Amino acid sequence: MSVQNIVDFGQATTEPERYRPDPARVLKGDPEQTVYNHYNSPCGQLNAGVWEGAVGQWLVNFTEHEYCEIIQGVSVLRDNDGNSKTVRAGDRFVIPAGFRGTWEVLEPCRKIYVAFEQKA
Repeated sequence: MSVQNIVDFGQATTEPERYRPDPARVLKGDPEQTVYNHYNSPCGQLNAGVWEGAVGQWLVNFTEHEYCEIIQGVSVLRDNDGNSKTVRAGDRFVIPAGFRGTWEVLEPCRKIYVAFEQKA
């Protein structure tokens, strides 16, 4: 393995993947999303890149452990018990696998993510 295998997000030329959550999961707005998945591990369990989300709210069910660093915007995560956490530019956190609730983008949001999908 050499230095050429290092993935530099600032120089990556990853094609964007644009999508929207399943309409049945959207609670408000039109939360179009874009992901630049700069890295996929050979085992398929680890992914890292940049995610962008438009204003809106949708249901989430995390099957992966995800480290997030918000670099732009404001979002609110709510669990199924009604607790909430507002995250904004500069915040760094981990969402454990098993988190269920909603993600609401209040101001267009951009985050760096590293996600690990744990096999059963």
